[in-house]
Amino acid sequence: MIKALKSHEFNFKGQTSVYHGKVRDVYSLSDGRLIMVASDRISAFDHILPRPIPFKGQVLNQVATYFLKATADLVPNWLLATPDANVSVGIACEPIRVEMVIRGYLAGHAARMYKTGNRLLCGVLMPEGMNENDPFPEPIITPAVKADEGHDEDISREDIISNGHVPEHIYLQMEAYTRALFARGTQMAKERGLILVDTKYEFGLKDGQVILIDEIHTPDSSRYFYLEGYEERQRNGETQKQLSKEFVRQWLIEEGFQGLEGQQMPEMPDEFVTLVSQRYIELYERITGLDFVRETETDIITRIENRVSTYLLP
Repeated sequence: MIKALKSHEFNFKGQTSVYHGKVRDVYSLSDGRLIMVASDRISAFDHILPRPIPFKGQVLNQVATYFLKATADLVPNWLLATPDANVSVGIACEPIRVEMVIRGYLAGHAARMYKTGNRLLCGVLMPEGMNENDPFPEPIITPAVKADEGHDEDISREDIISNGHVPEHIYLQMEAYTRALFARGTQMAKERGLILVDTKYEFGLKDGQVILIDEIHTPDSSRYFYLEGYEERQRNGETQKQLSKEFVRQWLIEEGFQGLEGQQMPEMPDEFVTLVSQRYIELYERITGLDFVRETETDIITRIENRVSTYLLP
């Protein structure tokens, strides 16, 4: 198997602290910048799977960079530079602990809720008579409160404001940005023969301004269907062909794991790890229209250290 970056404790010049997320490690610098390292870890159902996926971090970082640059005219974002394929450097913001999830189609978590007979999701009423993967009359926003550990919790707009999670004027700005970003992402996906099904955005505050942070429109944060054949598959009640992490979740479900207490995490065989890597690369090429250039240096850690150090030189 090709080498992958599972974990490493970097020590960058000017570093003051580090936060290890499920997939990304975020290093704070004394000058107010952040260094975000996208590892090759993969998570599902809020659990990190045992095996990393080669090139996954590179795909996530480069897709996020592509879309952050493509939406900078709509929403101010945190990104300053990408000194390495797996690394982004940006402005440190105060994170807003509300995740803005927007759904154009009845898929994933929304579809699972719908099948139980629940029509109210995060205070939003979903129409009767929908089939899985049908489009909503218009995209719905279904926020979640970010948890330090475990599952993020669904929450309504009303509860976000009344409970003081976010001031109303800030939340309304986040909603407006979310809809604008989703519209741009939807159009860009359509131009590449894809459907942006649902996604999530995270925001922070810098000097009172709402700033888009983290990744956007990546296969970890978003779900894509193939546009070609979508309507025919819906008419026939067939599973949609998709480019996203959902197929990893489905594999885990088939193996008896949904992150619930007492369930055993299955071990991914080599052939499935290779398939996941290929899927991530396919999405990068499909959504950007660019050829994916694999980083060939086998010593990923030294490569990152050298490139980031060079970038940080005065």
